[in-house]
Amino acid sequence: MNTQEQITAYITSQPQPKRSDMQTLHTHILQVLPGCKLWFDNGKNAENKTVSNPNIGYGSFTIKYADGKTREFFQIGISANTTGISVYIMGIKDKTYLAQTYGKEIGKASVTGYCIKFKTLKDININILEAAIRYGVGVTNEN
Repeated sequence: MNTQEQITAYITSQPQPKRSDMQTLHTHILQVLPGCKLWFDNGKNAENKTVSNPNIGYGSFTIKYADGKTREFFQIGISANTTGISVYIMGIKDKTYLAQTYGKEIGKASVTGYCIKFKTLKDININILEAAIRYGVGVTNEN
């Protein structure tokens, strides 16, 4: 299966209404980031053990580790979890920025250093989420 087929299978495997929310979010991110690199991580390590929830990734940036090594990774990620959906915005150095800037306006969501977690799309302001995604892409493209 190619990446797009894996993404479609992952979204389709979700129960409603999460499936519809994931599809809407996926389509919206593709409109915000046209032509971006798509990723799919099934959440399993080299030994085929589950180490995280599967993730759909968008865009690309370079992670720089303390030992000097680097690795390409997605800029924006979405993942279904037991209580809803998580949106990851990778590469933001200021771990308080998302919560301070978008936390009050986004709606019923938990906002941490790089993650915005919510139960359903109707609980949040999609325009504020889009602003956070655009900010994250702008910051990681400056590296």
